[in-house]
Amino acid sequence: MNSAIGLGDANAQLRVYVAKRPPMQEYASLAGVQPLARGEIDSINQACGNGWRKLFNVYAKLVLALPAALQPLKQASTSWQSYRDQHLLQAGSSTALLFSAPQLDPTQNTLHIIAGRTHAKALLAGGLIAQLDWLDHEFAMDKTQHLLVCPYFDYRQLSNDKLARLCNLIAALGKVP
Repeated sequence: MNSAIGLGDANAQLRVYVAKRPPMQEYASLAGVQPLARGEIDSINQACGNGWRKLFNVYAKLVLALPAALQPLKQASTSWQSYRDQHLLQAGSSTALLFSAPQLDPTQNTLHIIAGRTHAKALLAGGLIAQLDWLDHEFAMDKTQHLLVCPYFDYRQLSNDKLARLCNLIAALGKVP
C-alpha cells in the first residue's frame, strides 16, 4: 500500500474507500496509513459528528457479519460495539479506511470496498482501472480485482438487508481476507 492514505492497518486485507477524511487537523496531512489507538474513533465521533459515528458503526457491523474465518480479531469481541472500540482500524486489525484510490493487485489476498456509487464513479473517472459489473444501481463488483462497490456506510444507505447482501457478495468473490 505504498501510496495508500488513510486510517487503520497498513497491511489490511479488508480495505474500505471513502471520499473524505475526518476534518481534523491530525488527519489533514496524512502521508500513509496511520493506525488508530483505542479511543481514537470516539474522539473522531465527538469532533466530527454523527456521519462519522455511522461510518465506523457500519464498518464494525460488516466485520462481525462476516464468517469467523474471514476476520480473526472479531472472535475476541462480543458485539460490534466492542469490536469497533477495541480493534477496528488499529494496528494488526487487517482493516483500513482509505481516502486514496485503490491500489488493485489481483495476486494479493485483499478485498477492496468502495463506499458509494458516486465515489466509485469519481475514482473511475480519475483513472482507476476496473471492470465493474453493476448488479443494480447500488452494488457492483470486479471479481478479478476483488473489488466491490456498495452504498455508503450509513444506516439509511447500507441498511441491515443491504449489509447482508454485501456479505453475500464478499463470499461470492471467493477470495477474501
